[in-house]
Amino acid sequence: MKIDNPLVSIITPSYNSENFISETINSILNQTYKNWELLITDDCSTDTTLDIIKSYQNNDNRIKLFVLESNGGAGVARNNSIKYAKGRYIAFCDSDDQWKSDKLEKQIHFMRQNNLVFTYSSYDVIDESGNFIKSIKAPKKITLKKILSNNYVGCLTAIYDSYAIGKQSMPVIRKRQDWVLWINILKVIKNTKGLDESLAIYRDRKNSISSNKIQMIKYNWKVYYEVLGFNKFKSVLLMLNFITHYAIKVIK
Repeated sequence: MKIDNPLVSIITPSYNSENFISETINSILNQTYKNWELLITDDCSTDTTLDIIKSYQNNDNRIKLFVLESNGGAGVARNNSIKYAKGRYIAFCDSDDQWKSDKLEKQIHFMRQNNLVFTYSSYDVIDESGNFIKSIKAPKKITLKKILSNNYVGCLTAIYDSYAIGKQSMPVIRKRQDWVLWINILKVIKNTKGLDESLAIYRDRKNSISSNKIQMIKYNWKVYYEVLGFNKFKSVLLMLNFITHYAIKVIK
C-alpha cells in the first residue's frame, strides 16, 4: 500500500493505568504506519503509571508525556494533548485500549482515498483479563441526524483531519465528551464514512465511567439540553430516540 505518510498525533489520557498502559503503548509501537507521535496526558495518577510511561519515553522520542496539576477528567487530558499535537491527523486511543497493527495504515489510506476528514471503524471488545467479548460493527455511513440519536463512533477508532477542519477539542464534561466532539464535527461536514473492519480493541472495565449505562443515559439530557443548547422539546425527542435505539441494542 503506497501512500505518503503525514504525521498522526495520537491522543491518550491516562489515570491509574498501570495494569494496561504497556499494552496500549506497545500496540502503538507495533503500527505498520510509523510517522506518528504519541501524546499522553496523565490526569494525576497515584500508581506507577508515570514510571511505566517514562520507561517507554526514554526509548522512543515520539512519545510525549504531560502531567496535569489537578484531576480534570479524560476530556481535559485529551484537550491538553490536542493543544500540543503537531500532526495533520488527530487520532484517539485511551490508556486501557489497543490498536491492531495495521490500524493507522488502513485508516489513513481510507481517508485519503475517499477524501474524508473524519472516520471511524469497527472494533472488538475484551474484558479486563483480555478475553474476547464481542465485536462492535460500525455503520458504513453516519450523518448529523444519525449521530444525534446514538454515539456510533468508538473513541479509540476516531481520526480527524486537523488541516481540513482545524484542531477540534472536547467539551469539559466528565462523560460523553467524545460524542459531543463527533456531533460538532458532523455539524460542519454533515456526513462521513467508516470502515466496517475491526481495527481496534476496547477494554470493558467494570468500574469505568462509561461502564454505568444507566448513568450514561441520564447524562444524555445534559448533553442535549445544556451542552448542545437544544430546547426542552427537541431534547425530549432526542432522548426518546436515543432510548429507543439503546433498547433495541440491548435486546439484540
